[in-house]
Amino acid sequence: MTKQAFQKGWYRIPYGKVSEARIRLIAALGVTTYQAFRNHLKGEAEHTEEQINAIEEIFKSYGITEIWGTV
Repeated sequence: MTKQAFQKGWYRIPYGKVSEARIRLIAALGVTTYQAFRNHLKGEAEHTEEQINAIEEIFKSYGITEIWGTV
């Protein structure tokens, strides 16, 4: 498990796709609240290897390759 923020990628998602991306990421992370999602987004929660792979695949589907880090 590792703590990594994916804010860098999050702010590159096209505006019209933000809701769709949030739904996909929430499902991939297995969280049920916006606060839990935000904790993962900011790197305040640990990610499993499976979650990291899923996050990377979701961002790749939007053409975003620089995902990890804060802004």
